[in-house]
Amino acid sequence: MFSCSPKRKCYRYRRNRMLHSISGPAACYGMMLVASISAGFVCSIARAQQTNPPASVVVQPGAPGKPSKTLPPSTRATLPPRSRADVEFMQGMIMHHSQAVEMTALISSHTENKELRSLGARISSSQSDEIKFMRRWLAARGEPLSMPTAQMPGMDMSHQHTALMPGMLTAQQMEALRKAKGAEFDHLFLTGMIQHHNGALTMVKDLFDTAGAGQDAELFNFATDADNSQRAEIKIMQNMLEKNSLEGKP
Repeated sequence: MFSCSPKRKCYRYRRNRMLHSISGPAACYGMMLVASISAGFVCSIARAQQTNPPASVVVQPGAPGKPSKTLPPSTRATLPPRSRADVEFMQGMIMHHSQAVEMTALISSHTENKELRSLGARISSSQSDEIKFMRRWLAARGEPLSMPTAQMPGMDMSHQHTALMPGMLTAQQMEALRKAKGAEFDHLFLTGMIQHHNGALTMVKDLFDTAGAGQDAELFNFATDADNSQRAEIKIMQNMLEKNSLEGKP
């Protein structure tokens, strides 16, 4: 049978006393010291990470079927190349949209036609927003907001000093619209805005028919959206004209 010697008992006693003694304030101090050292170590790592952040990775997507490329962190984004036709299209469309907004501003005081008022509000809101977009697009590229001499294919220079974009109403047409009221105004507005929208479709077609033009993604999306929305509005206005014509018959 195993027996403990006095020395072994004494050793166990001293060890138990030591374990007992460090379970009090000394143990707390030791735990605090360890926690402090750990926290300092973590903070040092955090500061090192902040001082030396990981380098950003710039990835250029490849063409369809081609792998992507990893570019240097110093790579900076650049605007896509633009053609003179792109700039002139945006400048001319600002002028074009501005007249449409001017036409819709007459509706509230010239007709009580609720359907026409609703249509005019939609046209005014959408084209006002598009004018803001076109202004930002030109400003970001350091281009003026209007053409110096307003030279563009399809312009009508015969009726007034200011050149007209395709489909824009002449000064005489705008004056007639301002003087009209009620059903006469409705008819002039609808026929005038259909003419106006068709002119915008011509401008979009001319843009895409120009070699090297319309390649900018923002401009391409804007032009195609404008084409689709104005085609839809032309159909709405043609239906309104037909309805008004039927209602006017005895």
